[in-house]
Amino acid sequence: MPENPRPPRRPLRRLRLLSLLVTGAAATLITGCFSGSGTSAQGDGGGRLRLAMMQPPRSGLSPLSDDAFKLSRWSTAETLVKLDRDGDARPALATGWKQNGRTWTFTLRQGVTFHDGTALTAHSAVTSLTTAAGASPKPRILDGVDLTARATGSHTLTVTTAGPDPLLPHRLSSPQLSILAAKAYRGKTVSPVGAGTGPFEIVAVNGVASARLDRYDRYWGGKAKASGIDVRFVPDGTARAAALRSGEADIVEAVPVSQAGLMDRKLITEVPMPRTNTLYLNTRSGPFKDAGLRAAAREAVDAEQIVTGVYEGRADVARGLLGPALPWATALRGAPERAAATAPRGARITIGTFTDRAELPEVAQVLQQQLQAAGFQVTLDIREYAHIEADALAGKFDAFILSRATVLDSGDPAAYLFSDFAAGGSFNISQLADPAVDRALNTAAQTPAGDARRRGIMNAEAAVLSTDAAVPLLHERVIQGDAANVSGAAHDPRERELITLDTFAR
Repeated sequence: MPENPRPPRRPLRRLRLLSLLVTGAAATLITGCFSGSGTSAQGDGGGRLRLAMMQPPRSGLSPLSDDAFKLSRWSTAETLVKLDRDGDARPALATGWKQNGRTWTFTLRQGVTFHDGTALTAHSAVTSLTTAAGASPKPRILDGVDLTARATGSHTLTVTTAGPDPLLPHRLSSPQLSILAAKAYRGKTVSPVGAGTGPFEIVAVNGVASARLDRYDRYWGGKAKASGIDVRFVPDGTARAAALRSGEADIVEAVPVSQAGLMDRKLITEVPMPRTNTLYLNTRSGPFKDAGLRAAAREAVDAEQIVTGVYEGRADVARGLLGPALPWATALRGAPERAAATAPRGARITIGTFTDRAELPEVAQVLQQQLQAAGFQVTLDIREYAHIEADALAGKFDAFILSRATVLDSGDPAAYLFSDFAAGGSFNISQLADPAVDRALNTAAQTPAGDARRRGIMNAEAAVLSTDAAVPLLHERVIQGDAANVSGAAHDPRERELITLDTFAR
C-alpha cells in the first residue's frame, strides 16, 4: 500500500471553481423534486416545508434501524423520554418515572392519540418496547441489555433489567425505541406510516426517493405551524446545496464543506457534533509502549493546522476527548498529569486510517509531516474501513486515526470511554490496560445520572489523557442549510430534532 494513496487536495480556489461549474448540473438532479409543494402562508402558520435529506431509508423507515432518527427529525414518532441540551432525561410520552432496584415504573401522558386515532396506553408502549427488545439484531441502545416491559395499569408500566441500570430513562430516549400504534407491527416488519404520535403524520413513502407528511391536528402538544413536510432524499451533497441556493428546498441536511464556502453565510449553520477525531497510540507494543514517546507524539501534533488546512476552519480544535456538543464538559475538565517527552531519535511508526471519511487520509498526511519534523520516521497505511478495522482492533498499528462518536444513543459518553479505553473495552484500539483508568471508568459507569456522573466522566477523561493513549485532534461540525424564509428549525448536535412544532417557512 503506497503511503499517499490519495492525491493532495486541490487549492481551495480551484476547488470552488470546480464546484461552481458542476452546480448547474447538480441543480437539475433535484429540480421538480418538490413539485406541488408550496411555502405560502396558510392560516395561523406556514405552508409545507421542503426538506432535502442526505441518506435514503435503509430499512423501510423501521424504527428498529438507524432510520429511526429520520422519524424523530420529522417529529412523527416519539419516545417515552427525551434528552435536554445537557443530555439529562426529561418527560415526553412519559410524564414521570421512579426506580426501585432493577425496576423502573413509568407514568404515561393522558390524552395522547396515535395517527390512526387509537389511544396511547401502557399496553401499546409495552408492545413497542417488547418488539424492540426481541428484535434481531437489537437496536444499538439495547446491546447487552436484557429488558422486560409490563403494563401495570392503563397508563403505567414497569421496565425491568437484568441488573441495575442507572441510565434506563436515557436509553428509552433513543429514537429506536419510539412508541407506535398496534397497526405498525405486522409479522417481522414495523411500519411507522400513520402510526406515530408526533405533530406530523407520515401519509406516503416513495421507496428511497421521497416521503410526505401532513400535520396531525390532534397532536397532544398543540398544532404545528407548518401544514406538512415534503421530504426528498438527495445523497449528492452538491445537489443538496444547489437545492438550497435555487430555492428548491427550505431545509437541507449536511451541506458539504466544499459547498459551504459558496453559500450565503446567513443560510448555513454549523452545529458542533459529539464526534471527535483522535490519534490513538498503541500502548501495548511498538515504540508507543514508551510513555515518553507517546508524550513526544502529542507535543508534535498541531491540531490547529489540521482544522485550518484540512477542514477549512469548519471544526473545533480538541481540548479533550469530549467537545462543545457537550456544554458541561469544558467547565468540569481538569488538567491531566502526563509523562515528560523523550526524543524520538528516528523511531519508526506506522499510522493507519481509512478512506471512507474523505478528510482522514489528508489528516494522516499532515500528521506524517508533523511527526517526521519531530524526529519520527512515519509510514502511512490507508485502506477502506472494512479492510482495516480488524487490524486496528488487533493492535497491528503503532497509531490509528479515527473519527469517533463520543455520545452514543443514550446521550451519555461513559459507554464510549469504556468501549475505547477500558482494558476489556470492545473498541480498545490503543490496547490500553491501565488500572487507574479502569477504576475511573467503572466509577463513572456506576454513578447515577446527573452532576456526579458528569464529574465522574470528566475524571475518567483526565485519567485516559494522562496516559497519552489518545491524542484528541478536533471535534467535527455538521453544516445545516435553512432558507432565508425558514424559522424555528432545530440545530441539534445529536441529530434527533430538525423540524418541530415551531418550524415553518414564511
